[in-house]
Amino acid sequence: MDFRCIPDVLPAALGHFDGDCLAVGLFAGAEDRPDHPQLEQLTAALGQSLTSRLEQRRFKAKTGQCLCLDRLDASPQTLILVGLGAPADFNLDGLRRACAAASQAAATAGASHLALAMPIESWAAGAAAHAMAEASRLGLFSDQRFKGEAEPRSLPSTISLIGVSADATTALAAVAASCAGVELARQLVAAPPNVATPQHLADTAAAIARDFGAQLQLLERDDCAALGMGAYLGVAQGSDLAPKFIHLTITPAGPVHRRIALVGKGLTFDSGGYNLKTAGSQIEMMKYDMGGSAAVLGAARALAELKPAGVEVHVIVAACENMISGGAVHPGDILTASNGKTIEINNTDAEGRLTLADALVYACKLELDAVVDLATLTGACVIALGDEMAGLWSNNDGLAEALLKAAAAGGEDLWRMPLRASYKAGLKSQFADLKNTGPRLGGSITAALFLQDFVTAKLPWAHLDIAGTVWSEKGRGADPAGATGFGVRTLVNWICSGAPL
Repeated sequence: MDFRCIPDVLPAALGHFDGDCLAVGLFAGAEDRPDHPQLEQLTAALGQSLTSRLEQRRFKAKTGQCLCLDRLDASPQTLILVGLGAPADFNLDGLRRACAAASQAAATAGASHLALAMPIESWAAGAAAHAMAEASRLGLFSDQRFKGEAEPRSLPSTISLIGVSADATTALAAVAASCAGVELARQLVAAPPNVATPQHLADTAAAIARDFGAQLQLLERDDCAALGMGAYLGVAQGSDLAPKFIHLTITPAGPVHRRIALVGKGLTFDSGGYNLKTAGSQIEMMKYDMGGSAAVLGAARALAELKPAGVEVHVIVAACENMISGGAVHPGDILTASNGKTIEINNTDAEGRLTLADALVYACKLELDAVVDLATLTGACVIALGDEMAGLWSNNDGLAEALLKAAAAGGEDLWRMPLRASYKAGLKSQFADLKNTGPRLGGSITAALFLQDFVTAKLPWAHLDIAGTVWSEKGRGADPAGATGFGVRTLVNWICSGAPL
């Protein structure tokens, strides 16, 4: 998909546009006022008959409302009006939603060249252009790999951004790589567990290394045992599928000034183990329990292409399944992690934190400047924050603020949660150094505190619980229904921004 900038605004911009579809964003109330600046510009470009057609079709410019008008023997042939709602409520997320809706309507109309005319005066040209382009492409994502016969689709090959100055072209340069990373994450999460196995995640990392010159180190079960990864291997021991510990390194062309690790939970299927997930627990959806690994691999796909200056990125995934068998870990077992800490298993369905424990210990040996982990870790986080926000825990204010800013720039919502030290008492074990779960209350907080025990003291660290945001049944904001690829945009924006810790 090719993106272009047309600096002029309507109607002058149409003199530089030779496409077949124009999408215009209108605020609520503009349709009732012929003298409204937006409507004046539009009628000047397309004719006075537009006002009567709006009245006839009862277009009220509500948020997300789209009206598609065919214009026989005229250019452009298709006009799409996109409702923006009240001006006071219009923000960068609203711009993303409008552009995604416009691109979807253009695809339905069979358009090949779409122009987007949106009110973007509130933002820097680069930020607006990036948001418009990213939302347009990602809004068209559709995963039909596993259908017997794919539905025919005609997508716009070119999208022109009206009113966006040419100096925003630099901001558009990163859109393709970022979107490719999100799309990869969506494909990984959406794939069934008989396809997206630990080996498949390893193969994905190998493809990134091969295609973009990254370095892959793959540790097999014996390698992990030699490193003392008893927590990770304890989870993996119930499955017939071999665990795969993935370490992908992306190195910049010039000198390295920062070393960052991205650690993703990689449970390609989670049955719950002997604490088996029951009816109503969404066991059939536990293919998405590797959403953290999908996010860091998607970010790796983007970063390996972009190669941000001065940053060495280590992407780490301890991939395995959590299954039941005669060899599976029991409730009551005590495992020893690679830092020597012993863990009493009081719930085999709290397995992700066990795999992350050894992955974090491994990461912290890499002389890092920061480490961020992402995981579909707790239902408690979903209860606390719902399915539109991910939880953020961090031991470092600078890192937390940088991630919050990066998430906002990418249309992904994070909410910082407390690392309340007194809650760690709930993880005390009579027999081991700690239990793998605490009391029901504050479950997402005790899960974060458990992970912090495996991070080097004073190393800037953040934990993102994406359990609620990794999947959307009806679509969320500018993203269509299904796997969201949540986290990729946040990580890519944060690392590429060069924000200090």
